[in-house]
This record gives sequence, C-alpha cells and structure tokens, in this order.
Amino acid sequence: MAQKTAFITGAAMGMGALKAKTLAARGWKVFAGVLPGADTSELGTHKNIIAVEQDVSSDASVTASAATVEKELAGAPLDLLINNAGIANGAVGVIEGVSIEAAKKLFEINTWGTLRVCQAFLPAIRRGAPHSRIINFASGAVKANPAASGIYNMSKHAVVGLTRTLRNEMAPFGIEVTAVEPGAVKTHMTANAGETTKDIWNKVSQEMNDIYGPHLKEATTVKMVEAIEKGNEPQVVVDQVLGLLEKKNWKPSYLVGNDVKVLGPMHKILPERTFEKVLQKVGGIPQYKG
Repeated sequence: MAQKTAFITGAAMGMGALKAKTLAARGWKVFAGVLPGADTSELGTHKNIIAVEQDVSSDASVTASAATVEKELAGAPLDLLINNAGIANGAVGVIEGVSIEAAKKLFEINTWGTLRVCQAFLPAIRRGAPHSRIINFASGAVKANPAASGIYNMSKHAVVGLTRTLRNEMAPFGIEVTAVEPGAVKTHMTANAGETTKDIWNKVSQEMNDIYGPHLKEATTVKMVEAIEKGNEPQVVVDQVLGLLEKKNWKPSYLVGNDVKVLGPMHKILPERTFEKVLQKVGGIPQYKG
C-alpha cells in the first residue's frame, strides 16, 4: 500500500507543526510548508517530514512550493491538503477605525493565501480522486463574531465561502472538502492574550477609544482574554481535526474544540437574533437601554 501524503501550510510551529508531527507519526509522508528562513525546531526532524519553503502571501512562492512537491511526488497523488496558515492579530480594532492597509495584509495570508494554495495544489489533489481531501482552516469566530476582530472574522468567513464553492466543484471528482472552525487554542497565536488584546485599542485613534471603549473594552480585554486562557490544548484540536479522516462523507464545516462545540446545536435551535443576543451577553457586550 502506497504511503499517504499530505501538504500542510504554516507548519513551522503551533498547530501546523503539531498536525505535521502527528501525521508523520502515523506513517504519512508530510510536506510541511514553512516561511523562508523560519525556525523549524518545533517542527522537528522526523524522517517522514519534508520542510518546503512557502510564503502563502506570495504567488511566486506558492507556485515554487507546489513545483517542489510535484517533483517529490513524481506523478503520485497528494492525498491531503490542509490550509492551516493564518494570522489573527494583524488588523485589530473596531470596524470604524481599523486600518485598511493592515486589513489587506491580513487578507493576503488568511484568504488569498488559502486560494493561492488551493489553485497550486489542486492538480495533485485531483490525481488522488476520489480519495484525496482538503481541509481549510476557518475559525469559530464565524459563529461568534467577536467585537473588534472584524477583519479576522471577514477573512475567515471568506474561507468558509471558498470551501463551500470548492465542495461543489470537487463533487464530480468525489473529493471531500471541509472548513474547520476551531475555538481558542493555546498556541503562539494566543499567547500573552492580555497584552495582545490591548492592541485592539492602541492601534485605533483616541476618538475610537472614546466612542467605543466605554462599551467594548471589558468585552475585548477581559472577557475575550478569559475565553482564550480557557482554550483547548492543541493536541485535543489536532486529534479532532485529523479524526475527520475516518469519516467517509464530510459536512461543509465542523466546529472543533470543547469550547465551541455547543455553538453548533445552539446555532441550529435558536432563532438567529436570539443566538446573537446570547453570545453578546456571554461576551460582555452591553445592550442599548433607551
């Protein structure tokens, strides 16, 4: 039986590295996308892991990484593509005051990066039809829609939209595609949450602080930090994500992580406005009292 193969973006550290190491330990050959010059010590040196330089925000870099993988595959299919690369703190702040330039940079990685990688690696994925699969990382934020994280949220909603369309386009080939919507995970991205959330207010004008701060500072610098600090252990989320490989048929999306799984049933059962109000209350967002 041929060795299974996977390509994982953003795999130098954190969740990407852990997914790569977990698959490698299970006997997969893993191509780990890492930023040029990145420290890969967390990724390790397992014999089944091949580090491939890749900057998902660059057309040329993604094209070159795909060519490297194609050479290694030598005509064999790619069985699994995981679009893991992403950033969360690049464009924070309330919608009215967030930097458009910072928003564009975040989209280059989270949204256009996912699109670039899909385009570059789909030929290898299609060769594995109907057994090959694609997992795109969105976020539990697409259900919770936290205040002052609008750009990140927008970028992940776009990933969900891309995934749902790609499901239709891959259906004739029998290729399963899904969007994973994880909750908070204790990784480099969420480390020092208390300090990181202060940027929400440091990176917008004093006017925005004066207008929105009295209403949203507690929700974004206290309640949000509490939620992040109670986040999931990385291996828990990785095991839930890779557990999807045992399913024959995939849903369009999956909430993963013990903190967000309750959102699925709530979202289905409650009227949309009621669901929104519940999350606002839990998140510490005050209601207008006119």
